[in-house]
Amino acid sequence: MPDILQLVKNKDPQEREFHQAIEEFLESIEPVLEQNPEYRQAKILERLVEPERVIMFRVPWLDDQGRVQINRGFRVEMNSAIGPYKGGLRFHPSVNLGILKFLAFEQVFKNSLTTLPMGGGKGGSDFDPKGKSDNEVMRFCQSYMCELFRHIGSNTDIPAGDIGVGAREIGYLFGMYKRLANEFTGVLTGKSLNWGGSLIRPEATGYGVVYFASEMLSTRANNLKDLVCLISGSGNVAQFTTQKLIEFGAKVVTLSDSSGYIYDEKGIDHEKLAWLMKLKNVRRGRIKEYKDKYSDAVYTPVDLSLDHNPLWDHQADCAFPCATQNEINKKDAENLVKNGVILVSEGANMPTSLEGIDVFLDSGILYGPGKAANAGGVSVSGLEMTQNSMRLSWTRQEVDDRLKMIMQSIHRTCIETAAQFGMPGNYVIGANIAGFVKVAEAMLDQGVV
Repeated sequence: MPDILQLVKNKDPQEREFHQAIEEFLESIEPVLEQNPEYRQAKILERLVEPERVIMFRVPWLDDQGRVQINRGFRVEMNSAIGPYKGGLRFHPSVNLGILKFLAFEQVFKNSLTTLPMGGGKGGSDFDPKGKSDNEVMRFCQSYMCELFRHIGSNTDIPAGDIGVGAREIGYLFGMYKRLANEFTGVLTGKSLNWGGSLIRPEATGYGVVYFASEMLSTRANNLKDLVCLISGSGNVAQFTTQKLIEFGAKVVTLSDSSGYIYDEKGIDHEKLAWLMKLKNVRRGRIKEYKDKYSDAVYTPVDLSLDHNPLWDHQADCAFPCATQNEINKKDAENLVKNGVILVSEGANMPTSLEGIDVFLDSGILYGPGKAANAGGVSVSGLEMTQNSMRLSWTRQEVDDRLKMIMQSIHRTCIETAAQFGMPGNYVIGANIAGFVKVAEAMLDQGVV
């Protein structure tokens, strides 16, 4: 297996996040490779780590002062063995090809776990919507779609939102696609409700993370009621993870953004959450304003000199990393375990370093990796695609019930697969092997393509 990883490192030595995702994956699937030598013979792994297609392009746009700005756009179409490419678009200054390849690689197996017929892809740009006017965001999105529209379609590649891409951005992107392609089709998910969107889609990733956590706790005759929870992030996933945890009777005490985090010992209730959602979604303000509104809370600014994140230092029962990749390092993981955390359910993609994952697994806590725990978002995107194809809309309850069933199915698959390979309770093994086998079998069926 190291030869595959070394091959990737030799080809693209600068893509650290992609290397990390592959290393974590390869360590998990060794048992299934030993049982199925045909996977090696057909070079399944070598084909999986190479995207089927990478599109990279220039995105010129005009700012409000009439100045020309240039960004770089990407779409990584990783694997379409079980369905059209499906995965979000990320607009953030940190975006580069390596990060998008890691996200697309993870998306392949996440989508496989959902039971829905979706391949894996990811895209985005190093454009930063933060601080931009609506008109600037619109002009950028329209320019971005002028190239992307050539490569996507409802049976080819269906993008969605991710960091920096919410309902506003999806609307601008879809409007330009419709104009260029001269058709109204479900080529993007995360649309507004009155023109093809799905109920529960904004909430889906956060709700799914909590549903998965609840299923994990049930294996130890436990539930979320009265448990103290740490959450990172304050965007869409963190907001709806908080909302669902409150409904389950848990107590959420932290939220964060790139400037720092707040700790509210009394807990974030529905009223506080509603205020915070208005702050982040409407005013696009910063998390430190929470303390100005609720003086009992403590605000801690980011300190780059620290070798750990103090958000994870607090006493708690559960942790829900919902911000970004590699936000939990080895020391953070050790602090979480030391301070009594019994469960980690990942809302972000690969938020825990490889060393941090080892700490969680060695400690025996319940650890739900992102490709399983946060699959609710893409699951409801798949349900949105189904509704678009059928030209109908399901009720909120119907979509939520289907989401809950999918998360229960993913949990059951992870548990059964891990037990089958002699690693009971290891969700990393279960998720990686179950996701991989479905894709690998489809690739074998379809020949060398």
